[in-house]
Amino acid sequence: QVQLVESGGGLVQTGGSLRLACAVSPSISSIDAMTWYRQALGKERELVAVISPSGRTYYPDPVKGRFTVSRDNAKNTLFLQMNSLKPEDTANYLCTAGPHSEPERYWGQGTRVTVSS
Repeated sequence: QVQLVESGGGLVQTGGSLRLACAVSPSISSIDAMTWYRQALGKERELVAVISPSGRTYYPDPVKGRFTVSRDNAKNTLFLQMNSLKPEDTANYLCTAGPHSEPERYWGQGTRVTVSS
């Protein structure tokens, strides 16, 4: 059974940066695409970033140019570098992953990011 554990969240001021991590156990070798989502209180879950096994990435407009997703297969870890943070980035950030047939099979519990104005 694959487990995902997010870390790196916290409280940061507007304009600050955070780097989130998503540790995959026991191994990232069976994982296809990996995705970051976020969910703010009272709002629907929102896609933040996607990275393919080859390193291709996708970002929606609200985070494009500010967030960077990467994966270190040797460390079995997915990262999300978040710069120029805004109060509207405040949310619980979750990572998801899975095989090609079901790319969002596994979910972590999330790590909370709070951006103060």
